Amino acid sequence: MRRTWLIFSQTVTIGLALLFVVATLKPEWLGRGGAMGGVSVLTASPAPASDSHPGAVGYSGAAKRAAPAVVSVTASKAPQRDPHGNDPWFRHFFGDGADAQDPHERQVGLGSGVIVSPEGYLLTNNHVIEGADDIEVQLADGRKAKAKLVGSDPDSDVAVLKIDLERLPVIVFGSADALQVGDIVLAIGNPFGVGQTVTSGIVSALGRNQLGINTFENFIQTDAAINPGNSGGALVDTSGNLLGINTAIFSRTGGSLGIGFAIPATIARQVMESLVRDGVVTRGWIGVEPRDLTPEIAESFNLPVKEGVLITGVLQNGPASVGGLRPGDVVLTVAQTRVANTAQLLSAVAALKPQSEAAIGVQRGDKTLELKVTVAQRPKAPPRDEH
Repeated sequence: MRRTWLIFSQTVTIGLALLFVVATLKPEWLGRGGAMGGVSVLTASPAPASDSHPGAVGYSGAAKRAAPAVVSVTASKAPQRDPHGNDPWFRHFFGDGADAQDPHERQVGLGSGVIVSPEGYLLTNNHVIEGADDIEVQLADGRKAKAKLVGSDPDSDVAVLKIDLERLPVIVFGSADALQVGDIVLAIGNPFGVGQTVTSGIVSALGRNQLGINTFENFIQTDAAINPGNSGGALVDTSGNLLGINTAIFSRTGGSLGIGFAIPATIARQVMESLVRDGVVTRGWIGVEPRDLTPEIAESFNLPVKEGVLITGVLQNGPASVGGLRPGDVVLTVAQTRVANTAQLLSAVAALKPQSEAAIGVQRGDKTLELKVTVAQRPKAPPRDEH
């Protein structure tokens, strides 16, 4: 009996040791994560902050784990020719300089991306590849590949690319929802096209919105240096797990001033799964023009509420109009979820399923009403104005 127990305990010990080695060096063998929306992704597992020589203090371990999955993205498109360039009268009055641009010279933009699945799916920003007719990806190991655009979502500034290469390095998704202000993060990307660069900082703020960058905003703010070319790159934790997609900076000079913004990985992953599965991101829409309710507006309208979203316009024959919503109403709740500002209203409505009926709680003068609105699908956002 004792011999049997000894053999059993030794077998368990060896098995656990092998499992630890595989989980550390080859986590993809364990099939962590899932295949939601047809995309296999890896979820976070513990990793040391630094695996360099003894006594080293830093985040080399995180960089080594995440950096191979961060790529450089080159997006190019044919130049926009002047429609009058070949008009002899136009050339007579304005000269040959009006058509001096080389017709073969392509407009090229640089950005970054993150490989998030063994099948070759990449996350990047919509503004990195918008309008491009040719997209090339270069891996940290020097390999290059043409990328196919799977889909893009201008409202969240997320785009999904796909490349066909073997033995792709894949980043692991971390828990962006568990982030706290003060947590250490690393930004990995290709700033100014100089090559892959790693910078460090902390989470400066969470839930940043109303910045006028995207329609739907819930940014992670960081002081890790983010510069042009970092867009679409990875924001990772000290274990090298993906927390966000770097997307924008606040700057008066074009360089980093210590205020950068990243799309949380949870949002980017949801958008990716919708694009891969359906080709589009489906969001609810009711057709209103909202504005934050300020104390001054509440006082001028003699409203008994101090918090909510003022409706300044309602689309004629749109979902809200048909449901009875009027200009001057103050929206308090959407499907039992309280909304205190425009960003919360947009997010709450976007989360509704098109063709479903939602209860909209409003304050109309001194009356509190609950209206039933049949939600429509949010129209596709128009392309950004590049001028």
